[in-house]
Amino acid sequence: MSARWRTGAEQVLRRLVKSASQTARRGKVVVQTYRGYGSVRRIFLMGRVLREPSPAAPSGQGLWSNLRLVWRRMRAWGLDDVALSVRFGKAKTTVRTDRDGYFRLDLELPEAPPADQLWHRVAIRLDQPVAIDVEGDVFIPRDDCRLAVISDIDDTIMRTGVANKVMMMWRLFVQGADSRTAFPGMAPFLRALHCGPEQGEANPMLYVSRAPWAIYGVLDRFFNLHGIPEGPILFLRDWGLTLQHPLPRRGKGHKINLIRQMITHYDDLQFILIGDSGQHDPEIYAEIARSHPGRVRAVYIRDVSTAPGRDQAIARMASDFQANGCSLLLAADTMAMARHAADEGLIADAALNEIATEIKAAP
Repeated sequence: MSARWRTGAEQVLRRLVKSASQTARRGKVVVQTYRGYGSVRRIFLMGRVLREPSPAAPSGQGLWSNLRLVWRRMRAWGLDDVALSVRFGKAKTTVRTDRDGYFRLDLELPEAPPADQLWHRVAIRLDQPVAIDVEGDVFIPRDDCRLAVISDIDDTIMRTGVANKVMMMWRLFVQGADSRTAFPGMAPFLRALHCGPEQGEANPMLYVSRAPWAIYGVLDRFFNLHGIPEGPILFLRDWGLTLQHPLPRRGKGHKINLIRQMITHYDDLQFILIGDSGQHDPEIYAEIARSHPGRVRAVYIRDVSTAPGRDQAIARMASDFQANGCSLLLAADTMAMARHAADEGLIADAALNEIATEIKAAP
């Protein structure tokens, strides 16, 4: 094995065994929380409870040392059927973890939370097998926001290379947040959508990815580095490797169900959907527009596909989108999306200068 590939393999293994978005730990048990979203009526939040593979990691950073850590993680991963107490204002409930250690909070609120803040804290307590207290963050938009934005991450915000599986795995597991590349202009475009045409709306942002939950922390740092508006990052499938499940589980249908849940939850908002042409985003978004006419304002698809006839197939969908009250734009660069959004009154005209400046400065 060459030195380069050996180093890369070691980095992959280190990422596989690293606990992401870790917010509290005591002994061998770790509780993780991921940013959630909500409204004045109810909130949603995810997290995970897992047991560390060993009291102390073995010494050394070599390939075999990391292989041993992977084996330990496969033997001891998420803690299933563990109860956690949740409190948000006057609302209280109990949630339990699933077979992989994930817990999902869906909490109806007896009263509206404070209107003078966007991010709200959720108190979470684990009593058994050890006592741990953590907090989760939930975004609740103000009454004056106009839109909700749902954006794919892979090959839409960040260059991932989903079509090339080997390159995708390398970028997912080996590259750190500072080594990942954002598409030029995408960060200021997302900021403009978040702020709206009046530049003060704080529209809710939701990000979805086909990556594993294990890189949540890396994507969070990537967003911070590029100034991408904070929002829940949700993953479409669990990549957790266990003896019972040695391969990533399929996420079929998860994305469309997630979008439908958001549209139902934010029933007074229109949506902007952003994706890429490399996978099935156009088809998924078309189905959403058909089943929820008038709820989708615009669809932006980044053109990354090299498959023959793919662009033409997507272009033929434009009339279907229009019939359901929204526009479809297939574009190879962010500037085209931004100009369309400005013409539609979705972002401020002043934002175009910042987007153009970042694109011009890109290598």
